[in-house]
Amino acid sequence: MSGYLEAIIVRKKEEVKGLQQPKRFEEVLRGEHLTVIAEIKRKSPSKGSLAPIIDPVALARQYIEAGAQALSILTDEVGFGGSLADLQEVANAFPAIPILRKDFIVDIRQIKQTARSGATAVLLIVAALQEKLAEFIQEAKRYQLDPVVEVHDLKELELAVKSGATIIGVNNRNLSSFHVDLETSVQLSAHIPQNCIKIAESGIRSAGDGQKMRQAGFDAVLVGEALVTAQEPKKLIQELNRCR
Repeated sequence: MSGYLEAIIVRKKEEVKGLQQPKRFEEVLRGEHLTVIAEIKRKSPSKGSLAPIIDPVALARQYIEAGAQALSILTDEVGFGGSLADLQEVANAFPAIPILRKDFIVDIRQIKQTARSGATAVLLIVAALQEKLAEFIQEAKRYQLDPVVEVHDLKELELAVKSGATIIGVNNRNLSSFHVDLETSVQLSAHIPQNCIKIAESGIRSAGDGQKMRQAGFDAVLVGEALVTAQEPKKLIQELNRCR
């Protein structure tokens, strides 16, 4: 090897030391305390506008500084005011933070789109995919994405497990009435296999709610509305992080 080439290789090795690889979404969800997945969410179909989030990167920074170990970014524009641009901006700003793309994935081509956006995980909703779920789980894994499979009842949970889901999110919001009940997570938790990671979604508004989910066996909580509408989102994240 020539001295010139050797010098270049040494320099390049130093340069790549600064590259940060994002952690796998699954990697940060198991721990001694409750993991907070902090969500960037401008509005909801049931409540309309929640928060005028002009700079998603600035909000993500607040979440991370408070101790959120993962982020969820809504990319549906009509119902939630989000976009893939939001996700890409945040992923570029924080390359080491695992990010969940939260949207209505109904076409297999959206999986590739998700991977290209910088996300490390993708939400797959059983109610939307039904018997196609297993195919979408495998496609997500092919693109090195962690599939987070969302269920609302026992029947959906059984299909999720049958389809090979290992990260299961229980949505406490009834999709028909939009009523939120934390008991949905409590009741379904006992039916989720021990090898699966459990995420409680919707309705977590306080440390008390977080503690309830932790005691029910959940590894993580996904919190959106309570954070974007809170006067002190950092405080809520810190309180949830203390749930053991």
